[in-house]
Amino acid sequence: MKISNADRARILVHALPYIQRYAGKILVVKYGGSAMLNEQLKDSVMRDIVLLSLIGVRVVLVHGGGPEITRLLNKMGKESQFVDGLRVTDKETAEVVQMVLAGKINKDLVNLLQNRGGKAVGLSGMDGHMIEAAVKDERLGFVGQITKVNVQPVLDLLEKGYIPVVSTVGCDSEGNVYNINADTAAARIAGELKAESLISMTDTPGILRDKDDPDTLIPLIRLEEAPALAREGIISGGMLPKAECCAEALRQGVNKVFIIDGRIPHAILIETLTDEGIGTMFVDTQKEGEAQ
Repeated sequence: MKISNADRARILVHALPYIQRYAGKILVVKYGGSAMLNEQLKDSVMRDIVLLSLIGVRVVLVHGGGPEITRLLNKMGKESQFVDGLRVTDKETAEVVQMVLAGKINKDLVNLLQNRGGKAVGLSGMDGHMIEAAVKDERLGFVGQITKVNVQPVLDLLEKGYIPVVSTVGCDSEGNVYNINADTAAARIAGELKAESLISMTDTPGILRDKDDPDTLIPLIRLEEAPALAREGIISGGMLPKAECCAEALRQGVNKVFIIDGRIPHAILIETLTDEGIGTMFVDTQKEGEAQ
């Protein structure tokens, strides 16, 4: 479909109020799901982030990488085991997690952003002791419960105009490496940064009243409504911990949190720069910055 110059101008004018709303503000994107595995979707995400950065949005990209970890462990002949949805992480697996997340995936994303015109620097939670952790559950081994977050390395990069790309690997004072849930890490980082918004990319349209019917999407959830939705089973399964992370981010000072469908090309731009948006938005109506 050919778009005329006049149409392009109208699109930009329509986006202006949203650009003004986010200009100079911090936006944390938790990157995961199909958008990390599909090359076209990956390109869409990188272009969205670069565009937002160029118009003055201070974007922080936080990522995991479970499928790549599993793939490498399989090549090593090491079977992946999970308890309550979390990967059992012995010492050897922790080394693989560090290698895959802080190494290959992180640097690949930095390279992609730079190839699309962005300025990016990769960090892991171990850099500057950004994410300090302790054992979450003895059954899980080196799966970390976050004890402290130091966002100064992120702020330093944002101040210099870079896009920080953060892999969710933590550490402790004894030098142990921990596998950290990416949703949890993104929420804590966004909270410490007092971000304008946190966007969590998933493989679902958002929170659905009927999990089998995309037309039952709940576009807005107020913080005080979330517990009732969980009790009713509307927020359940794998979406439950994601919703809990959204709520925690709001309590820590993030203005708005979104769960969006990363399978939709340019989902980040649709959510941030249009009045329709997609996915489910979480807000705390007790705070200033309540969604209009």
